[in-house]
Amino acid sequence: MSEPISIDIWSDIACPWCYIGKRNLEAGIAATASDEDAPQVNITFHSFELAPDTPVDFDGDEIDFLSGHKGMPREQVEQMLAHVTDVAAQAGLQYRFDLLQHTNTVKAHEVLHFAKSKGLQHEMEERLMSAYFTEGRHVGRIDDLVALAVEVGLDEDETRTALESNAHLDDVRADQAQARAYGINGVPFFVIDGQYGVSGAQPAETFANVLRDLWAKRGVETPVA
Repeated sequence: MSEPISIDIWSDIACPWCYIGKRNLEAGIAATASDEDAPQVNITFHSFELAPDTPVDFDGDEIDFLSGHKGMPREQVEQMLAHVTDVAAQAGLQYRFDLLQHTNTVKAHEVLHFAKSKGLQHEMEERLMSAYFTEGRHVGRIDDLVALAVEVGLDEDETRTALESNAHLDDVRADQAQARAYGINGVPFFVIDGQYGVSGAQPAETFANVLRDLWAKRGVETPVA
């Protein structure tokens, strides 16, 4: 039995393209599931903060934030968000930028590492992204994060203790340091088998093709001398 293909994903739960990229990867994996020898994968999410200077409680909407953060006219931001919303819809996601509560995401990354330690990282990643982009939930405050963590099966008291003590902040910083070492300056960024880098929210077909190619190479037996 071949070792699963490792997929390490650097992302921010407040990155719209990261959620789209996640969905496209899932669709790509699903497309290979019916293959006679379907690729096996092992996915790990890693922390990346797009705007670490953002306050936990940002006073304004997403248009206000992007206008100030990127120096773009409001009309241009509105057009950009409309485009992202359309692309997200093609991936099966209903973005609600009108409800979105922009916030600092470091605590969200900490809870992801806590969830990883309990075997629930994937569930927590999905819950955070859905809460942020489609439900207008706040994902920067401890109380709100604990509530979301409980929804995926994490213990309320253990989660609160982990967040209040910054138990996983070093793990977040280690992910960020690794991103710098790889030269990653934008997300989503996928590192496949520790050697192939895929940047951006690529189409599902791209992921499916990469996985099939790598899995086929795993199946090639070393010639006997």
